[in-house]
Amino acid sequence: MSEIICRRIDEQTPSKDGEVGEVGERVLVDRVWPEGLRRQDAPLDEWLREVAPSIELQRWYGHHPQRFGEFRRRYLTELGDQRHKYAAARLRDLAQHRSLTLLTSTQDMDHSHTAVLAEWLTEPGSRDERRPDAALPEHGRTAPSSRPPGHRAAVSAAVANLNAGALAFVMGTGIVSTALYVNGADTASAVLLWVALASYAVLVPAYGWRLLRRRERFVADLLGPRAFAFLTLAISSNVLAARFVPAGHTAVAGAFLAFGTLGWVVLDYGIPLALITTLKRGPSLDQVNGTWFLWSVGTESVAVAAASLARVTPGHALAVLAVVCWAVGLMQYLLTAALVLARLLARPVQPEGLMTSVWIFMGAAAIAVLAGVRLIALHPGTTMLSRPLVIGTSVVLWAFSSWLIPLLLALGVWRHALRRIPLRYELGWWNLVFPVGMYAVTTHELGRATATSWMTSVGRWEVWIAVVFWAVVFAAMVAARLGAHPTTAHGSAGAGQTARPQSTASTAPGALP
Repeated sequence: MSEIICRRIDEQTPSKDGEVGEVGERVLVDRVWPEGLRRQDAPLDEWLREVAPSIELQRWYGHHPQRFGEFRRRYLTELGDQRHKYAAARLRDLAQHRSLTLLTSTQDMDHSHTAVLAEWLTEPGSRDERRPDAALPEHGRTAPSSRPPGHRAAVSAAVANLNAGALAFVMGTGIVSTALYVNGADTASAVLLWVALASYAVLVPAYGWRLLRRRERFVADLLGPRAFAFLTLAISSNVLAARFVPAGHTAVAGAFLAFGTLGWVVLDYGIPLALITTLKRGPSLDQVNGTWFLWSVGTESVAVAAASLARVTPGHALAVLAVVCWAVGLMQYLLTAALVLARLLARPVQPEGLMTSVWIFMGAAAIAVLAGVRLIALHPGTTMLSRPLVIGTSVVLWAFSSWLIPLLLALGVWRHALRRIPLRYELGWWNLVFPVGMYAVTTHELGRATATSWMTSVGRWEVWIAVVFWAVVFAAMVAARLGAHPTTAHGSAGAGQTARPQSTASTAPGALP
């Protein structure tokens, strides 16, 4: 079976055929030509406009994720009607003979008609003359035996489409749990810790399953411009490790730190190497986005966890690891900040493309401050750095992260209030929760380390702001999940939904940047 990949047309230029992440024929499947793209510059081989959903269906859908199940059902039915017949047959013929890259200008790839097309093309039997809507159970007819029924199908689809940054939920929940702990709310902190652990226990094996069973999609994501989102695996492990240290569970903390450090080493080197040596890019900064700050966040998370554990364990190895990672993380932050600022200032930014991942800009500075605070608490003979240097650097970074907050809020107002982009839940919202929680912990802990009482007091109030953010985003996530599977006259759309190939432009953290 040929490989099917979904990609935004403005994401990158094509690479050599057969290279993972940009394969075979590149076919635009939108009904309308992408705005702002000149046809002579379009990196595509064919445009099949008639395979896109009808104008009536697109107007009804309006890109509301809660309607996606019903949209999918209607679109699969449309693919068999007279208006779509010839274009659908052409696309099916292309997929039968070689791999395809389906191109679209849609921002939310996972809830787009492109994802439905990719599902239809990879569905067993879709290459023959059967109707495309045969994939959906009808009254008196069962789904193909090759598809797991009911909840198994939903679980299989969820794992196959697992977002590269899915563990951002664990990161956000873990840091808010830490914030509550330093604020003395032990019970609430423990509840969130268990939520984070349960999610971690589900998501990490899901990553492994996806790597083993959906290797092509996994590798395509790993070689894409949002590959740094995979670092959430290492960051979430280190956040949990640092949370377990003050609770006295040093063995558990050590295990999480060991796993997080291993993941960090592999991804911290592997992702830049893959981007440099494998991904063919055009001469622009458009692929740079906020998730690139996870490069420095991953390094600083190792520093925070190692320094926390070094305080309660003998030896100097962990302290040295913490110092080295703190310094390396600072350099990575400066390099990434230069790239992202160049992207934001030198290239036009559409309001649809400015997503919550840009808040990692602030979170990356905040976690570097927390790492510095943890280094200050170590024995002077183990840090290799003078206390005034660490404190001074931490204060500068805290001031800069504080300066960023009004700017980021203003960008949010511009996007949602002035440009009227709907405020809908997406996984990228957890990229907002983590920086807010990290900033609260950082303010509180820096105040304690420098004996600045007003800063400690402000940090305590910020902790509760972070808790409110977490609660709101969690409620929005639950509401989105409950609304994602509307029932129809033919039964549950969610139960009948099959796995959709994961787009390389993940929903979290969204589009550029």
